[in-house]
Amino acid sequence: MDHEALLAMVRYNADGLVPCVVQDAGTGEVLMVAYADEEAMRATLATGEAHFWSRSRQELWHKGGTSGNVQRVVSVRLDCDHDTALLSVECAGPACHTGSVSCFHDAANGGAFTTPAGDE
Repeated sequence: MDHEALLAMVRYNADGLVPCVVQDAGTGEVLMVAYADEEAMRATLATGEAHFWSRSRQELWHKGGTSGNVQRVVSVRLDCDHDTALLSVECAGPACHTGSVSCFHDAANGGAFTTPAGDE
């Protein structure tokens, strides 16, 4: 599928954004979740490196542009509703701004929550 065909399929939310789940291409580990507008999606597809829309700074964000921890995009897939993107990436460094490999770390509970057996 060419870039324009993929971009035409994306269903952005009311704010013009699509959530992007970023996954390590080698391990399958979920590294982070970010948002992209059409400009960020175009930049990602054109450069092969992850770009997002920074909701806090209200600007285009080249992941790793400052830190050097760029994410080379191996593939982009849309979910069945075309309203979420899955980016499979190879990282030049940690994904999280804290220095952790993944943003899904939590010292308070070891990064996981388990329900008691039988509570379904």
